[in-house]
Amino acid sequence: MLRPMLKEQRRPAVLFSNLFDDFFDDFFSRIEGGSTDVLDKGDHYLLQAELPGFKKEDISMKLENDMMIIKASHQDETKEEKDNYIRRERNLNSYQRTFSVAGVDKDRIMASYNNGILAVTLPKEDALTDGNKSIEIQ
Repeated sequence: MLRPMLKEQRRPAVLFSNLFDDFFDDFFSRIEGGSTDVLDKGDHYLLQAELPGFKKEDISMKLENDMMIIKASHQDETKEEKDNYIRRERNLNSYQRTFSVAGVDKDRIMASYNNGILAVTLPKEDALTDGNKSIEIQ
């Protein structure tokens, strides 16, 4: 079954020290990256990730064994000069998700990006194949 990978398990000694980081990781992932839905369509899974503001060139997908990694990032910069002040802002947006693709025919995965939505079709299979592969986004 196609499922997102959960955060790594942590030992109790480092659990508290990571609570702060986890809170902000989760908070900013909701703001910067949109929602991700996975639908079971019978013979395939359909993954839909909302990535508003990203260009197709900002997104990369790759397979590493039974893991599919989706990454997107881009940076905007605004410069404005008036009278006695200068304003310069930088905005970095990023998205990263990892999914287990065990039971998916990795050679037939297809992806498209249109109007801020990344749609990935993942055909189901019975036999697993191992290996690494890049996925072209249409």
